[in-house]
Amino acid sequence: MNMLLHELKVYKKNTIIWSLTLSGLVVLFLSMFPTISREAEEFKKLMEGFPEAIRMALGLSVENIGSILGFYSYIFLYISLFGAIQAMLLGVSILSKEVREKTADFLLTKPVTRNQIVTAKLLAAFLSLVFTNILYLGAATLMASYVETNEFSIKIFLLLSLTLFYLQLIFLALGIIVSLLIPKLKSVLSVSLGIVFALFMIGAFASTTEDDALRYLTPFKYFDFTYIIQNSGYQLSFIFVSIGFIAIAITASYFIYTRRDIQAV
Repeated sequence: MNMLLHELKVYKKNTIIWSLTLSGLVVLFLSMFPTISREAEEFKKLMEGFPEAIRMALGLSVENIGSILGFYSYIFLYISLFGAIQAMLLGVSILSKEVREKTADFLLTKPVTRNQIVTAKLLAAFLSLVFTNILYLGAATLMASYVETNEFSIKIFLLLSLTLFYLQLIFLALGIIVSLLIPKLKSVLSVSLGIVFALFMIGAFASTTEDDALRYLTPFKYFDFTYIIQNSGYQLSFIFVSIGFIAIAITASYFIYTRRDIQAV
């Protein structure tokens, strides 16, 4: 418990900053909706001038841009990018911090097992993401209700919003396994940004080709917003892939961390 509280305290400031950033982004983006809604037809004509491949890469559905759910699914693509960066940074740093700061041998002299260390750190990261998503969900729902005067499906809105949490869990697991597979990790920021933006670009490319096989290569395409709006649910095949990847990555993290050599200072 002391280790969990310590980790939460260490990442408290970053968690609050990221939570406020994501909440601020959704409030800013949704504040534009009334203007877009009033001028929907003109905006559609403008967007139709863009090549279809560009519109697909940007996640822009011209037909639905005038509705709150259609507009939200468009801006959410970029909010999820920031959310993925937060989770990736957290995942990469949480188990590699002591190694990079050369305090790992001191930590392991404490009367705790390596499994307990991993569990405490994972739980701290999980709770940090839970806090972020609670704050984000509250801000997004309140702002959407404020700017949209017509009725819309709260259920679908929540399903879209919750994909942020699921996406962050995937990137958290990915960040943890990456940090353990790269023993001498020096720059958390460069590795995290490089991986997140690479997967984001793969997702953009997958949108232009409409190749379902490519979608399995990037978490950004596991949740099809158009499908969610039309079916009020997620595609089960990608849910199973997400759960499987997280389970394998976390299990592998325990296995690697408990068996790796920790150099003494």
